Amino acid sequence: MIPVSAATVADLRTAAASLLAAFAMSHLIAIVYVWSHRGLSYSQTFVQTLVMSGVVTAMMMLAIGNNIVWGIGVVGALALVRFRTNLRDPRDMVFVFASLVGGIAAGTRAYALGALGTLMFCAIALYLAHVPFGAQKSFDGLLRFTAPWDGPASHAAAESMRRHCRLFVLATVREAGQGEVSEHVYHVRFRNDDSRQALVQELARVQGLTGIALMLEDTRLEA
Repeated sequence: MIPVSAATVADLRTAAASLLAAFAMSHLIAIVYVWSHRGLSYSQTFVQTLVMSGVVTAMMMLAIGNNIVWGIGVVGALALVRFRTNLRDPRDMVFVFASLVGGIAAGTRAYALGALGTLMFCAIALYLAHVPFGAQKSFDGLLRFTAPWDGPASHAAAESMRRHCRLFVLATVREAGQGEVSEHVYHVRFRNDDSRQALVQELARVQGLTGIALMLEDTRLEA
């Protein structure tokens, strides 16, 4: 039986404390990511990766310690690994970086700095997720319909848009149906949420209008 010295026990306790701290910080970051996520590209695997990356980074920092040679070796080994996962949202990259930094702080036993930084990062992430900071939307969506070249249908559509829209701008007009009709595309901004359905229903009653489609824009969702 190999005797275990007091120094070894102390090192194991320090390592366990660092790994648990890294797990706690990265787990909190992952929870905040779930709470603040917006869009369609949610991935459970990515959330679990956030938790694991902090622990792995802490373990790497514990293994390197103050040895410069080991640090250079680890950097060289990581340079050989090619990560081919594409992150569509730059915000996801920031969360990965935050988890890695939390692991580094835990691995270097900077617990207070890591905890404070993690709490600050999570608070900022939640704040930005619940306020429209940086949002800029001039129009609510695109309205598309087809109308005869000569006839009152286009004028009736314009009158309907004046009643239900604060602003509408003609984006494109092109020939359709072998030149017999024209396809109109408008940028529209509605007076209120009820105006959307009212406009579509009113346009559907206009004789000669076909192919009516309203595509709404939402800055919080990905295309």
